[in-house]
Amino acid sequence: MTGDHHMTYPAYDPPRSPAPTDPPASPADPAAVALGNATLLGIGYLLLRRWRLAAVAVLGTALLLDLIASTAETRYEVLLLLWWAAGIAHGWFLARRRPEHVVRRGQRAGTLGLALAVVLTAALLRADAYGIEDRVTGAREGGDCEAAVAAQGEVWWGHRLAGAPVVEPGDAVVEACRRLDGAAATLARAARSGSTEDLGRGFGTLAGVLSRPGNEQTVRTVLDTFLDGLPTDDSCDTAALTAWLRDRGTGHDVLDRSADAAARTEPAALVGCGDHLMSEGAWQQARTHYQRLLDAYPDDTRADEARDGVRKATLAIELDHVRGLVENTYSADSGYCSEPAKYSEAPPYRKGTHRALFLGDSEYTGKLPGSWRTGDPAKAALVVCAGAAENGAAVETCSYENDRSKYLPHQVTFYKVKIPLKVYELRTGKRLDPRSVQIGGGSCPSVLRYRYYQYDLGPGDQFVSTSKSGVRDAFRPVVRR
Repeated sequence: MTGDHHMTYPAYDPPRSPAPTDPPASPADPAAVALGNATLLGIGYLLLRRWRLAAVAVLGTALLLDLIASTAETRYEVLLLLWWAAGIAHGWFLARRRPEHVVRRGQRAGTLGLALAVVLTAALLRADAYGIEDRVTGAREGGDCEAAVAAQGEVWWGHRLAGAPVVEPGDAVVEACRRLDGAAATLARAARSGSTEDLGRGFGTLAGVLSRPGNEQTVRTVLDTFLDGLPTDDSCDTAALTAWLRDRGTGHDVLDRSADAAARTEPAALVGCGDHLMSEGAWQQARTHYQRLLDAYPDDTRADEARDGVRKATLAIELDHVRGLVENTYSADSGYCSEPAKYSEAPPYRKGTHRALFLGDSEYTGKLPGSWRTGDPAKAALVVCAGAAENGAAVETCSYENDRSKYLPHQVTFYKVKIPLKVYELRTGKRLDPRSVQIGGGSCPSVLRYRYYQYDLGPGDQFVSTSKSGVRDAFRPVVRR
């Protein structure tokens, strides 16, 4: 038989290795897992051997705790509670999905102990945080910054993890107290030096702290310490400080207490400072302080003393001014003679002979009796400014011959000595009469001696020869009223 024959063979199928099977999941105890996750450390996931979930649980807990400690915001505490509840529920759910469940009493006891330790530690730390905050608040309300800072100093990182929003306000109290310490130091420096700049800086800090609610008593404590130190040992420093306090105005807050302290201490300080300045010769400043008391406290018991101080200071200022003018007088047209001033305490110009301060040309006034003259403006009733001598009234004309030329006689007229005057009543500074005096004397002597240079033109007109008595007679109407 011929033909094609075909044979069919089955395809080769190599033997297969048996398919791998997942290792059977170990039985789980849902309660132990849930309690393990209640520790916030992912222990429940470790019991399930879910390593990644355990790492996520630990990282999430750490992140939330860091946010709570750094921000002290309640919302992150709420998120932590939700994270804690979610971890418990998720661990329970994963454990319940296991095909087999067992009760592992050891795991339950261990995880329960850890969970309780975490929860109780957190609760105790939070309760302690509330206690610390209560002490901080109580100390602040009592105005005791030292106690408040000491109480807040008990806070450690455990309190911040378990109750950051509780202890965070204490940090603000500590910062406020730190600023108040700086204000107290600045105010103490102001009290020592009388610096109103330091006083302003100190009050600026107090106002800044006072702008935050709850700091009234601590600010009051610092302010009262400063105010209790008034008056200071230096009356002028006290006057400067209290003037600033009086002028600062009101803010309708605890700082307004400073106005009462100013009213209590400023009057005595103003008088005391005025007296001190008088002793130092600072009369203008002394008068300013006395006058400030009269302007600000007209009904104060020291008002009469201040008025007397104003009077004395004014007189001292006037006398000092007169002395300066006299010292700068070198002629009848300078110094006091050109700008007369009054000295209200000068001896009154009334009937009788008065002592005078003679200024200007002294050729003739220097011959006056000592009882008429004085060099002390405080003792003078008059100021007499004498100008250079001029020709007064003609007395007599005589003819003189020159020894070398008998044919060239000279006619010589003799005149009284006229002294231009400016006479002032020192008590008022007003000008008085006479405006001049004329001094008489002898004329036409038998021999007239004179000097000439190159050309002899004769002796010219002459003054009469004067005597002390003649000078005295001429000036008597000036010093006598």
